[in-house]
Amino acid sequence: MLLPNPEYIRELIRIVNNSPYPSHMSMHLADIDMDRAIIALEAGKCHLQPYGIVHGGVLATLIDTATFWAVFMRIPEDAGLVNIDLKLNYLKPVISGKLKADGHAIRSGNTISYAEANVYDSNGVLVAHGTSTLMTLPGKGLKMKTRKFINKLSD
Repeated sequence: MLLPNPEYIRELIRIVNNSPYPSHMSMHLADIDMDRAIIALEAGKCHLQPYGIVHGGVLATLIDTATFWAVFMRIPEDAGLVNIDLKLNYLKPVISGKLKADGHAIRSGNTISYAEANVYDSNGVLVAHGTSTLMTLPGKGLKMKTRKFINKLSD
């Protein structure tokens, strides 16, 4: 049985969280496992639109990112991903506080995958929901030092 390699997970989180766009957005990959990813963001002044609420693009980015990483562990090590469709609903305005996007893979295929994400405010209230269709890109994988999976002998 193959299990996610904890060293790979740590390396992946470090790479993702030190990359330019997540740093620019002040968001980070908080956790990742098979079929699930958590993205966190502390909403600040830079995330607000003129009405003083968090811009919808910030919530869309959280959903886009959480769905992407929710599917990631199922694709081959030498492959990458790209979102090809993103649909979302804004359910409640957010003014400030920590936001958490909880992404779940619904279907992971060889070429096309489908995932959903919910975004919660600091009180655990659902503020946005979305889905994404993702396409696997062979040969576009991250350059990692560790292997994605480890073998575990079944009992």
